[in-house]
Amino acid sequence: MTEAITGLAHRGYPKRYPENTMMSFQAALDLCYSHLELDVHLSKDGIPVVIHDPTVDRTTNGKGAVIDYTFEQLRQLDAGQGELIPTLEEVLLLAKGRAIVDIELKQSGDLYENIEEKVLEVIQQCGMMEQVFVTSFDHYSIIRMRELSEDVELGLVIYGATPSVFPLARDIRARYVSVKYIYLTDDFVNLCEKQGIQLIAWTIDNEEHMREHIQRYPGVCVCTNELEKWKRSFENNK
Repeated sequence: MTEAITGLAHRGYPKRYPENTMMSFQAALDLCYSHLELDVHLSKDGIPVVIHDPTVDRTTNGKGAVIDYTFEQLRQLDAGQGELIPTLEEVLLLAKGRAIVDIELKQSGDLYENIEEKVLEVIQQCGMMEQVFVTSFDHYSIIRMRELSEDVELGLVIYGATPSVFPLARDIRARYVSVKYIYLTDDFVNLCEKQGIQLIAWTIDNEEHMREHIQRYPGVCVCTNELEKWKRSFENNK
């Protein structure tokens, strides 16, 4: 049996395939990645869809805000190489039994009404409560998710390392913290370990940086766009 590559496939395999598409996620699974990372917005009619930006401009042949499109209208867009914008449900069912999924809520204040409820409902309907964790830069959104569920695993996304993340993580029992890799220090990594937090470093794409990271912080999970580079670094440094 092929050994899993411990790492987060950032939006699937975006260096080779259209990001956040079924093709991209399938490629990550084919490489035996342990985790998929994806981004969720809501359509105008409240369907959780997997796309990174608040607009469709960059990643599709459409124009305008995701929230201004119904789901059926979003499905008319080309997300690259003929791929469609997938629903959260579609990606979770693809990953079921194969990978852990990091669901990043792209909430911004109150842009998406009830996104937390809708995402939790999809997770439960797919039977994926044991195979996901939900993260966001919008920490109020993660607090809301904990209010909705005592069981769902949670994570906090931050840009720079800060001690202020730890009291909140304890309060809402968030087991994951994702931080931009350039801010990692021995002290911050050690503090996360003491707090029982799984630290995730984003986004490492340079192979030299990958090797340095493995040597210095072997317990910190890496999020990457360069799946084959990380696979090679991971396997060569076991």
